[in-house]
Amino acid sequence: MTVVRVLAEFAAAARAGLPEPITADVTGRVLDTLGNCLAAQELTGPAEPHEAVLRMAGGWGGTGESSVIGRALPLPAPSAALVNGTFAHALDFDDTHLPSVLHPSASVVPAALAVAESVGASGAELCRAVAVGDEITNRLGMASYLPELRNSLFFEKGWHATSICGTIGAAAGAALLMGLDAEGIAHAMGIAASMGAGVIEANRTGGTVKRVHCGWAAHAGVVAAAMAAEGVTGPPTVFEGRFGFFTAFLDGRYDQAAITAGLGERWELLRTVYKPYPSNHFTHPGIDAALALRAEGLRPEDVAEAELGVAAAPLRTIGEPYEEKVRPRTPYHAKFSGPYTVASALIGGGGLGLHLDDFTEAAFRDERRLALAAKVRVVPDAECTEEFPRAFSAVLRVRTIDGRRLEHRVHSSRGGPEHPLTLDELQRKYELNAARVLPAGAVAALAEQVRGLPARAKVAGLLDATLIGTP
Repeated sequence: MTVVRVLAEFAAAARAGLPEPITADVTGRVLDTLGNCLAAQELTGPAEPHEAVLRMAGGWGGTGESSVIGRALPLPAPSAALVNGTFAHALDFDDTHLPSVLHPSASVVPAALAVAESVGASGAELCRAVAVGDEITNRLGMASYLPELRNSLFFEKGWHATSICGTIGAAAGAALLMGLDAEGIAHAMGIAASMGAGVIEANRTGGTVKRVHCGWAAHAGVVAAAMAAEGVTGPPTVFEGRFGFFTAFLDGRYDQAAITAGLGERWELLRTVYKPYPSNHFTHPGIDAALALRAEGLRPEDVAEAELGVAAAPLRTIGEPYEEKVRPRTPYHAKFSGPYTVASALIGGGGLGLHLDDFTEAAFRDERRLALAAKVRVVPDAECTEEFPRAFSAVLRVRTIDGRRLEHRVHSSRGGPEHPLTLDELQRKYELNAARVLPAGAVAALAEQVRGLPARAKVAGLLDATLIGTP
């Protein structure tokens, strides 16, 4: 059986129901994604990518069948998926799977929500689609992890695994909701493999296009499923074929067992972790280390110089080019800076340690923060390289102005597999995000409805509580 058929059979089998822990986990994925989407609404202005995408999708027109989060503007399902997926990734606050190092829910949840509304699906059907889509996304990402590289080959080559694998996962979830059988789901994924894309240079040197990647993956996944429903077909060997997905994206180097072993029995979905801080996940262990030293009494004004040791692969994202990282170009670019995030944590941030207010225009231009960032060098650390990417780790060494030498090592960042957020912390994260644009009553109402998804007869109406201005 080909890889795509194995994945399609797994997806189709989900119609029989999911294990209770998987269903419960999915409601958390939906809640976290909605909170992230709502917090993104606070960023306004014509230059914001999600606003640009919203203007574009609104201009396309079409039958309004699916909700745009926070807006009274129903759009065709592919357009709603595009906008909501862009919202979901706008703050870099979305969940992360290891060792694939991708964000499955930011593509899959918006796609599944849009299609579930358009076809009149139930909450249980939505949960199955999200579970299937996230799991397939994760499994494809895992196939790219090469132990000899200590990294995902997608990232070594400059590909954004999230948007590439997320397109296929979104297609599988959308096809399931559209009622396609295993053959149809396989065609949807086969078509989606021609649509997934994304390069990650913006992580290093700026640009806003990366924030659209998950929106495009959600959009393309919905379109691929719709094409399959209308009779377009994909190649049966779309993954392993001579000119297939793995050759095109990974030069034929991949781990097939990572995709299929234990599929449907061992869920990688459950190993997908939530971010405590709204920044690139590679910055998180450095933030943890800085917060720990601060808790031990280190004051920002005590720092003479600091050295942040990280794995070799993340260093290229959060430490290079050095001049771009010590003085980022934009608040969003600062989310990919080891020096800026360490400095912000030493000064003291909000939320669960750092929050959205630490990446505002005012914070980003704070000369005290930038002066402290300029004292931080990012260097490779052998122990962190050995642990990556199964865990994100870091060591922060500080020399103080009075000659003391302080050090704190983090082997697995907060929110990571060894230290996942508690249910209370996840709820707090959602509330902090949603409350930025919604009144308390709407924040609580939306959370209650999402937790009740498995018993909900229709997904339609779920997003009404997200409308800004809802009492």
